[in-house]
Amino acid sequence: MEMPTIIKSVISLFLIMLVGVYGSKKGIIDDHVNRGLTKILLDITLPCMIITSFKFSYDGGVKSNILKTFYYSLAVYIILIIISKILTVPVKNQKRTILHFANVFTNTGYIGFPILNAIYGAEAVMYGSIFNIFFNIFLWTYGIIIFKGRMEKQELIKELLKALRNPSLIAVYIGIIMMLLNLKLPAVVLTSANSIGTITGPLSMIIVGVLATKVNIKEHLIDWTLYYGIAMKLVLIPAILYFVSLLIRDRSIVSNTVIILGSMPAAAMTSIFSDSFNVKREYGAVVVVATTLLSIFTIPILLRIII
Repeated sequence: MEMPTIIKSVISLFLIMLVGVYGSKKGIIDDHVNRGLTKILLDITLPCMIITSFKFSYDGGVKSNILKTFYYSLAVYIILIIISKILTVPVKNQKRTILHFANVFTNTGYIGFPILNAIYGAEAVMYGSIFNIFFNIFLWTYGIIIFKGRMEKQELIKELLKALRNPSLIAVYIGIIMMLLNLKLPAVVLTSANSIGTITGPLSMIIVGVLATKVNIKEHLIDWTLYYGIAMKLVLIPAILYFVSLLIRDRSIVSNTVIILGSMPAAAMTSIFSDSFNVKREYGAVVVVATTLLSIFTIPILLRIII
């Protein structure tokens, strides 16, 4: 895809975000409705997008790329954890907790997948779904540890099993079985799932738009840690991931997929977890909104560099 088309796709997603802002301001989309939209996205439209990403024929190269995506994704999460631990040293107390979580867990579902779909199509979404396996595993284990501290063995196992039952991961399991057994979904099922999956991008940005209206960013404009956090998330980390890809001399679609997903703005779970664990709730929401809004400028630059 040509760069102007990519930029248009990114900008289009953020223009759709304004629909969420409008809906929230007018009282059309309140908190209850937005939670329902989020459930629809995570439990229905995103799994449909993932399943349909496994729809094409698999040659040896695709199967090799899927395996490569597994260990590249694991490597990216390890790198993100180490880098974030180092970069967040200047930030103290609970703000460091928020920024560390935001650095490790990116917005794969709301923004990452729609971006991949716009750039590379179904193949990249399939590789991205493998990356999302590790997102869920790390989220419900390491992510909780970030906020809560160490977990007992039984609690860790419970959270891990919960992660493995995530609808998006179930969609990945179905896709992998389809691939291994060379199964094809009936055309009517595939068409329906594809139609539902295409809602993911617009729906995700409407949800983010609603979230943006709930945060008073002005109160945080004098907080240097917010600017530092944005720079880490949208500039330093993408640059480091790109540098690593240069070191291993891999500029493939797999490498670009994990770089793109690892460079997305902070996951919405940053705000959700900060609220659940009562850790700098407002700050967590601001980090999500600020990185999401500013990524409209950084994502096209990143794509121009790596593609």
